[in-house]
Amino acid sequence: MLRQAPDDLLNQMASIYDSVARRAFEIFEENGSIFGRDWDDWFQAESEQLHPVHTDVVDAGDSLKVRAEVPGFTANDLQVSVEPGSLTITGKRESKKDLEKEGNVLYSERCADEVLRVIDLPATVDPAKVTATLKDGVLELEMPKAAPPTKIKVEPKAA
Repeated sequence: MLRQAPDDLLNQMASIYDSVARRAFEIFEENGSIFGRDWDDWFQAESEQLHPVHTDVVDAGDSLKVRAEVPGFTANDLQVSVEPGSLTITGKRESKKDLEKEGNVLYSERCADEVLRVIDLPATVDPAKVTATLKDGVLELEMPKAAPPTKIKVEPKAA
């Protein structure tokens, strides 16, 4: 769950962006193609396509702790990428809901839920030591802070 190739993450983010852009254009057309509502259309499309990830970031002294609410997502649905100064949480789940039937299917519903959250961290962390757990729809990450860079005094020598 913690490691994701940069190319995979960029491709997933590009796909999400394209999906939101398509929906924003549909909203623009539905509203009569009136210019000047670009941001309103974009934010409406974004809220329809992406579910918010509510987060808490806590400085615990030698580490940062992050709690992110991702109800309904499993560990296989989520990808978490940690860099020294940022955290990215992406996920996609697909669900299917069928009405009980006797005979032919009269109704069938499917939806895709996606999350995307990028957090600039208040301190530099060591990505190699990050741990993550998912329990009851809450993703918890413990990210040890990176050791501060050490100052090295360099004495110039005559050439």
